[in-house]
Amino acid sequence: MKIRKNDTILVITGKDKGKKGKVRLAYPKDKKVLVDGINFIKKHSRTKGKARQAGIIDLEAPIRASNVMLLCDKCNHPVRTGFTFLDDGRKVRVCRACNEVID
Repeated sequence: MKIRKNDTILVITGKDKGKKGKVRLAYPKDKKVLVDGINFIKKHSRTKGKARQAGIIDLEAPIRASNVMLLCDKCNHPVRTGFTFLDDGRKVRVCRACNEVID
């Protein structure tokens, strides 16, 4: 998965299409990402003692990584990413539009 924690992304499909956000958590096994302020769901909850409020709660749910695109810092466009190796042997992500190193 080419999207990681703290990346800025743009949602390209779904009910939140066009919104930008920052990735809070990435789930590579499930190919999902949790983004701040995107993909809210309503959950009905019951009271458990005095600790939790009962009623309808808005929660952020993970969104499929295929439904988001990474925003390049240099060109400020949603871009596809690739990988390349630097001279010191590190493997880094590269913007396919402007060939700028993302990591």
